[in-house]
Amino acid sequence: MIKLFQYMADHASQIGNLTMEHIEMTAIAVGIAILIGVPLGILISYVRRLGTPVIGTANVVQAIPSMALLGLGIPLLGIGVLPAVVMVIIYSLLPIIKNTYTGISGIDPEMVEAAKGIGLTRRQVLSRVKIPMALPIIMAGVRISSVTAVGLMTMAAFIGAGGLGYLVFSGIRTVNNYQILAGAIPACILALVVDFLMSLIEKLVTPISLQKQFGTSKAALKKKRTGQKVVLGVAAVLICVLIAVSIFGSMSHMQKEITVGSKDFTEQLILCNLYSDFIEAHTNIHCIRKENLGGSQVCYEALKKGEIDLYVDYTGTLYSNVLKHSQVKDMQTVYNTCEKDLKKQNVSLLDQCAFNNTYTLAVGKDTANKYNLSAIRDIANSASKLRLGCTLEFQNRHDCMEALQKKYNGMKFKRVVGIDGSPRFTALKNKEVEVIDAFSTDGLLKKYNLQIMQDKDQIFPPYYAVPCVYSDTLKEHPELKEVLNTLAPKLTNEVMMELNYQVDVKNREPSDVAKEYLKKNKLI
Repeated sequence: MIKLFQYMADHASQIGNLTMEHIEMTAIAVGIAILIGVPLGILISYVRRLGTPVIGTANVVQAIPSMALLGLGIPLLGIGVLPAVVMVIIYSLLPIIKNTYTGISGIDPEMVEAAKGIGLTRRQVLSRVKIPMALPIIMAGVRISSVTAVGLMTMAAFIGAGGLGYLVFSGIRTVNNYQILAGAIPACILALVVDFLMSLIEKLVTPISLQKQFGTSKAALKKKRTGQKVVLGVAAVLICVLIAVSIFGSMSHMQKEITVGSKDFTEQLILCNLYSDFIEAHTNIHCIRKENLGGSQVCYEALKKGEIDLYVDYTGTLYSNVLKHSQVKDMQTVYNTCEKDLKKQNVSLLDQCAFNNTYTLAVGKDTANKYNLSAIRDIANSASKLRLGCTLEFQNRHDCMEALQKKYNGMKFKRVVGIDGSPRFTALKNKEVEVIDAFSTDGLLKKYNLQIMQDKDQIFPPYYAVPCVYSDTLKEHPELKEVLNTLAPKLTNEVMMELNYQVDVKNREPSDVAKEYLKKNKLI
């Protein structure tokens, strides 16, 4: 517990910034959901034939897994805050629509008739009778949606929108429990605070005549309401200030700025920070960092659309997975083909780095001894007795699992378990799998003392890291080419394995590790 508090104290600034991002996105999403959901609920309470299709549609959407909804939204909405906010809006609509409909439909018909009898118009009946009477029920739906939205918004980090989910995702991928808790605990506290504030609003909109209980006088209830209004007023002012500061901060950025993205594993986070720090040190360009953007397809599509300006990919991934070419083993041929084909899609490749982070398979020392394993071809001979834990990308790419099966006559493991990120190392340690996929520069190979299987048959193509830049950005900032090409030859296999080790094993921040390396080697 002491170590957790120490970690949170050391990263208080980061946690604070991510919390503000989380509050801002949640407030916007819930606010828009209310503006959409309440009118829809009112509409279907008057036009009953619309009730079934509207609520049915909301129910169906609610049943779609949040990760799937995010994935479907990326091609249409891109990455960042917009798809995350849209996802939370969609998930927040059902309770608001249903409670609005139930609240208005459940009002005593005699009360409505009495209102009409004293001469109120249909609009006045709605605004002066139905909505005030239904507000407690409507607010109950808003309260449910608001609390749920806080938890759902942690998914925003998956597509580079920030928020407290960034700490949770990063902690899972680096097996850092303190980092996971540093994101989960503030999110939990935030949900409790939101629930408390919404309960105050719920009480404020409930008529005093309905709140009189346990002998509480009307005067005491009015006094209590005054205190509740003060608390809500302060909370509202704070939220507005947070949003205003965020907007002002985004407007006050330097005129020259680019967005640097990364995929969702340790090495990518380090490379994102290495290149961003190097650019900022040697140019007057400010770098906005969009980390944890999922796999290659997400990053590449974001780059083609100009949603990010730069990210680092691997030649083998671009050649086989993005461009769909059959495998070639020659490093220069792969690079030249990628450079030529990507240029047609408005993407420019700069010089590739000195490290080849190719795929490999790894096993524990005991498994290697038991089955006499030293090369991938040995695993092929014993695959039916072994369980494989691999990333979803490895499982679905034709240059990974499909290439293994093609080379080794339908190579079939006893069981294949899809496990993204570093949890597959934990699964191997806990004897839940015997074989995992890994990258040759992975720091966790060193941490868990695993035996790397030799690729004697050259199953996997070369995977040299290479900066991919949106061509329009390179035309606007031609100085980027010379600057980034200066850094590339410095990044060797040994360097990257050590940097990955510092993050994965020493539990250090990728940004700190990147900056320390650059300063230590007098690169910035």
